[in-house]
Amino acid sequence: MKSSAAPILNRAELLSAIERSRSAGLTIALANGCFDLFHVGHLRYLIGAAQFADVLVVAVNSDAQARKLKGEGRPYINEAERAEIVASVRVVDLVTVFDEATVEEILLAVKPEFHVKGTDYTVDTVPEREVVLSYGGRVAIAGDPKDHSSTELIERIAER
Repeated sequence: MKSSAAPILNRAELLSAIERSRSAGLTIALANGCFDLFHVGHLRYLIGAAQFADVLVVAVNSDAQARKLKGEGRPYINEAERAEIVASVRVVDLVTVFDEATVEEILLAVKPEFHVKGTDYTVDTVPEREVVLSYGGRVAIAGDPKDHSSTELIERIAER
């Protein structure tokens, strides 16, 4: 059976795909996150991010980086499976896993027209804002209010 999922690419493959997209006149948006225990908040964030450009690239934190961000015992789902889940979302065009502490290196390599973050940020509080502005990109916010959290979901399950 043929998969309709977006390709999961290493950095070199991602940059080649971006080059082909730009040659075709397409614009790029980049979203990122851990996406551990994928929930409706993640879905709404990606759907919103896709509306900013022709091609949505999603950078998924590696297991090592997710552990540093979320704590010991996380992520619950390994990076390959988290990337596969994200890649299966219809609005996602390209997926990559990154091992750097921040998404800045990918931003500088891809130079997306839009770097899209969730509603837990404002355009002024996005940590990578200055990097995005340095190459002429724009910061955007997408998704619903931050009413969903993998961490809170895990806590609710543990309480039961």
